Amino acid sequence: MFEGFTTTEIETASANFAGARIHLRHGGEGPPLLLLHGNPMTHVSWHKIANRLAERFHVVAADLRGYGDSVGPDDAGSNNINYSFRAMAQDQVEIMERLGYREFFAAGHDRGARTVARMCLDHPERVNRAALVDILPNHHIWTNTSRQWALRSWHWALMAQPYDLPERLLAGVPAQWFMEKKLSRPGIGLGFFDPEAFAEYVRCFNWKTIKGSCADYRACATCDFEMDTADFEAGRKITVPLLVIWGARSHTEGVHGDVLAVWKRHYATDAWGGALPCGHYVPEEAPDETYRYLLRHFAGANAAEDAA
Repeated sequence: MFEGFTTTEIETASANFAGARIHLRHGGEGPPLLLLHGNPMTHVSWHKIANRLAERFHVVAADLRGYGDSVGPDDAGSNNINYSFRAMAQDQVEIMERLGYREFFAAGHDRGARTVARMCLDHPERVNRAALVDILPNHHIWTNTSRQWALRSWHWALMAQPYDLPERLLAGVPAQWFMEKKLSRPGIGLGFFDPEAFAEYVRCFNWKTIKGSCADYRACATCDFEMDTADFEAGRKITVPLLVIWGARSHTEGVHGDVLAVWKRHYATDAWGGALPCGHYVPEEAPDETYRYLLRHFAGANAAEDAA
């Protein structure tokens, strides 16, 4: 996977956040396209479409700070700010600039999509077009919780508990067992995962990534929610042209209904998209459909028709 890509690491530094070391792969020629993954995964989650995208774009697939082989700060900072989506977005803006790009396309799944959404708000001049895969806005989720949501997204509350309760609970079980339980969804299972990719997720389930991901979820419930609430109350929306896609069998639609309608109602001024025939792990469950949507959004309808 990622044949022909270059692997590298880039140190980030900011006046507002502790720095990080970001692990990434990049390859291909054309306009720059940043791909970001979700929890508990790595950039490898894009492996089924990265090489196809690299035929038309310079693809950059990065591990978020604290995830995969990226290294985040040991101290989460005041109110968990060092693991906020704002800090993660700043990392990615910096690595793209280090690669020579002040403007780029960006697509993210799960936590990566939340990073892209924050990037669109904080750095709209950098992101020409963006794609969000299987998420709803943080503000909408935290203000519309339910019994059904809690049962299907139990890890949001668990991982947001004070250090180091969730870290010790997660580290106390075998990595293989945890990944099988966490990534398997009712009626869907694990069969769509490539064994090499799944082994990579297991390898990257360790104290460093557990600590980083728990800090991410604490930030989501604290400083991220405060930022998102301030944006919502000010009527501040994403103005970057936005693609929103999700799995028809994912908890995202199952709990909240029409995902695109939520984004268009309160959070984005220019959004389109639709549901794909899969669950939550869209790029790995429905790679062909995901590829066509991304191609249409980033390269135009003609390119998508040619690839069909």
